[in-house]
Amino acid sequence: MKYKCIIFDCDGVLVDSEFITAKVLVAMGKDLGLHIDLDFVVQEFLGKSLNDIMQYLDVLAEGRLPSDFESEYRKRTFEAFKNELKPIDGIHSVIENLKIPFCVASSGPLEKIRANLTTTGLIDKFEERMFSCYEIQSWKPNPDIFLHAAKTMGYKPDECAVVEDSAVGIEAALAGGFDVFIYSKNGHDYPIGLQEAFVFQDMSELRILLSQS
Repeated sequence: MKYKCIIFDCDGVLVDSEFITAKVLVAMGKDLGLHIDLDFVVQEFLGKSLNDIMQYLDVLAEGRLPSDFESEYRKRTFEAFKNELKPIDGIHSVIENLKIPFCVASSGPLEKIRANLTTTGLIDKFEERMFSCYEIQSWKPNPDIFLHAAKTMGYKPDECAVVEDSAVGIEAALAGGFDVFIYSKNGHDYPIGLQEAFVFQDMSELRILLSQS
């Protein structure tokens, strides 16, 4: 393997959270009288920061987004994660078979990353190696979170691979000079940089791709 470090996104790569968060956003959108469905949420919001999502919803709601929207969203998703969140199929095996350092770099707050990894039995693999956009106040598609993670881990971008599943995350990783492995479980359309990335649909494929790199 040519890489010295693997950087994982969290939501949709380590933990199967995206459908859960999409359901919460659909329900909260309906509370505002917005007719948005799961397909719309996945298409428009996958991988984006909550701040960007709230700005989008505020425009749709004509400025009626309540001041407590974020806290209510955090509350609802936290409760849903406790009952429904599972690890991505096969990710435990990928992690257990890695022979090089790895970490997680996510757009979510550290407390959310920690809670989700705890719920899915992954926290012991990532203690002290969790990096949040909230720490540096810079969100994908800016590459800063991946650059920060690589630097803190002690590696250059060309020594690392990023595992992502969202268009904004892929864009961020490519902008930072990282090789990107794209988890395309749900068949998302990735229009950017695919010639510079590796696409896979099952975590068993990722193990093979990494071993052949």
